[in-house]
Amino acid sequence: MLAHVPSALGKADVLRLRHALAGASWEDGASSAGASKSAKRSIQLAPDSDLSRQLGAAVISALLSSPTFVSAAIPLRIFPPLFERYEVGDRYDPHVDNAVRGDALTGARIRVDLAATLLLTESAEYEGGELIVEDVFGSRRFKPQAGDIVLFSAGSLNMVTPVTRGERLASFVWLQSMIKSDEARDLVCDLDAAIRDLSPRVDGDDADLRKLTTVYHNLIRFWGEA
Repeated sequence: MLAHVPSALGKADVLRLRHALAGASWEDGASSAGASKSAKRSIQLAPDSDLSRQLGAAVISALLSSPTFVSAAIPLRIFPPLFERYEVGDRYDPHVDNAVRGDALTGARIRVDLAATLLLTESAEYEGGELIVEDVFGSRRFKPQAGDIVLFSAGSLNMVTPVTRGERLASFVWLQSMIKSDEARDLVCDLDAAIRDLSPRVDGDDADLRKLTTVYHNLIRFWGEA
C-alpha cells in the first residue's frame, strides 16, 4: 500500500492549523518514536496536550471527509495525530514503525497497519526533508504540497531526509484498517476507484455497476473487521 492523496486537507484548513501551531510549545520528538528513538531528530507538539488533541480531531475529521483517503485506508481506528517540526539538520533515519500503539490518555491500543504523513508546509518552503518509503517497487521519494497526505504500509522501511533549509511542518497519523492485508486492501481500493470512475458515465440503475458495487461491499464483508 502506497498512496499520495492530493489536497486531503484544504488550504484554509492548513492555514488554520499553522496559525494554531505558531505559538505552541514544542518538545523532543524522540518520545513518540517507539523503538526507533535513536533514529529520530525533530521536535513535536506534546502528544497529550489539549492543543494536540484539538488539532488532531480536526485532522481526523478532514481525512474522513476525503473519499480518496477513506478508499485507500478503509480506516477502523485512527491514533491521535502527532504534529512535528523538522528544522535545519533534523531528520528521521531509516526505521519501521511500531506494530502497536497505545494512547496514554485513554488506554486504547491499535494495531498499526498504515502510517500517513500530512504536510503542512509547501515544498518550496524548505529543502531536504523528503519522505522516502521502501516498497516492493523499490525506494519511493515524496515531497508533496501542503494539504497532501502520503499513506503507506506501516511495515515499510521509511525515513525523512535531513532538512537543509527552512522548516518542515507535518502531522503524522497511524491507522488500523478494517482490512489487515495490504494486498486485499489494494484490490478493494482499485475496485472502488473503478466504480467511482464508472458511475458518472452510466445510468444510476446500471446492472453492471450494481454488480461491481455488490462485489465491493462483499469483499469488505469477507476481509474486513469492525
